[in-house]
Amino acid sequence: MITTKQRAYLRSLANKIEPIFQIGKGGIEAPFIKQVEVALEKREIVKISVLENSGLTAREAHDHLVGAIGCEGVQIIGSKIVLYKESKNNKKIELPKR
Repeated sequence: MITTKQRAYLRSLANKIEPIFQIGKGGIEAPFIKQVEVALEKREIVKISVLENSGLTAREAHDHLVGAIGCEGVQIIGSKIVLYKESKNNKKIELPKR
């Protein structure tokens, strides 16, 4: 569980990155979840765009991914989701102390 201060720091980092995944009409399936897990291990923070034709709201997609991956939901703005998970092997982001 991350603190409010840590979440604010992650939001500031997320401002500078572009979405690397899109959730479309195929929805969220096992291969997509695996790709997001791999990206989180490599980058620690990812931004995902939820398209209108996906049939999911950004909140529903966020809740599904957080539950399936066990990551932290940092932010939901419009159709964009930001997720964070500390990497086991590629630690790049140093969170502020609690």
